[in-house]
Amino acid sequence: MTKSKLIAIVGPTGSGKTELGVFLAKRFGGEVVIADSRQIYKYLDIGTAKVTPEEMQEVPHHLLDIARPNDVVSVAEYKKYAQEAIADIQSREKLPLLVGGTGYYIDAVLYDMDFPAVPPNPKLREKLEKKTEEELFAELKEKDPDRAGSVDPKNKRRLIRALEIVESLEKVPQVQRESPYNALLLGIAVEDWDALKNHLRSRLERRIKQGMVDEVRDLHEKYDVSWERLDSLGLEYRWIARFLKGEIDKETMEDELWRAICRYAKRQMTWFKRNKDIHWIRNKKEAEKLVTQFLAP
Repeated sequence: MTKSKLIAIVGPTGSGKTELGVFLAKRFGGEVVIADSRQIYKYLDIGTAKVTPEEMQEVPHHLLDIARPNDVVSVAEYKKYAQEAIADIQSREKLPLLVGGTGYYIDAVLYDMDFPAVPPNPKLREKLEKKTEEELFAELKEKDPDRAGSVDPKNKRRLIRALEIVESLEKVPQVQRESPYNALLLGIAVEDWDALKNHLRSRLERRIKQGMVDEVRDLHEKYDVSWERLDSLGLEYRWIARFLKGEIDKETMEDELWRAICRYAKRQMTWFKRNKDIHWIRNKKEAEKLVTQFLAP
């Protein structure tokens, strides 16, 4: 059976995935499916650098704002939603473009990964809660190095959940390299990390001016998102929540957040570099050439 074609665009935060996705969608008659673990939630806009209507340039974007911020969408649920969106796009003879920086989501859609339902294990959680984030992350790296590459080492809730799954299955769900799609994977190469870090700093300052602190305050006060939930959402939401609670001052918040974002970008690249299917591109012209060749009859 002939597999349907799909384009995936990956890369670290701030590398230009959104812009490239829109460019290719307009050039080749496509629609974008978001692969971002936080942009799927409503009201997480400035903090996630969520694509704006102006940036979309009338290109349909799927899987934005599909859940409330207090909900927790599992990888298995995301995979189901993404595959449904891709099938819908293809039914209208459009080209689906899977765009995002959440490597685990990308792999979940592109490859046949098994996500069995694992119920909570209260006894194990109680035991793991006594450990530090560093101890939990070290344990996860030993038991499931691939999953460790996608989890924030400071996110205790996600570390515990990952270990809970490993414990339940007694083995890590394996990624089957066979894909249900005929997929072309494009990765945005980072040739100058110092330049990217400077860009991330400027983008952070810009988002703070746009009202990112007010966004986090509204999440807590207007939408009843707990401090614990904000911490679990990581990066911008974690550090701004700590600032709003009075634990750190504004300067410390900005500096620590910038460093956390840079570390996250490094983790993203570590995750993507292990996938030898990815074609690394430096600009739109290279991407356009590869997609043209890929779509040729």
